[in-house]
Amino acid sequence: MIALIQRVSEASVTVDGSVVGNIGQGLLVLLGVEKGDDETKAKRLVERVTTYRVFEDEQGKMNLNVQQIGGEVLVVSQFTLPADTKKGTRAGFSRGAAPADAERLYDYFAEQCASILPTARGCFAADMKVALVNDGPVTFWLQV
Repeated sequence: MIALIQRVSEASVTVDGSVVGNIGQGLLVLLGVEKGDDETKAKRLVERVTTYRVFEDEQGKMNLNVQQIGGEVLVVSQFTLPADTKKGTRAGFSRGAAPADAERLYDYFAEQCASILPTARGCFAADMKVALVNDGPVTFWLQV
């Protein structure tokens, strides 16, 4: 399971012209689900995302996590994250979970986040338009 996290001052997801999720300061989480992922991995990734120190303290060092700054999380499904890009000019998608499994684990991940801090989400498998102001920019790849 993969989370590409971006520290944002704001982010939103639009589907068919309507905003379906938006946050202020916090983390945009692009979530990729791989074959073999399960609730245990999802729970561990939630723990990493919500405690990963990417926000600055009084000394300007990245020592604070999203919970400590009172931030929010926006979770967006991203089936391309597990893609195999090692060769050729077209990605292979055989490492990704089956759609039903991916959706179940995406929902589980978002629900676990929501039990910890304010969480918005995109729409699984929809054609989404994601807008964000990346603060820094700060972006990290977390994988479990």
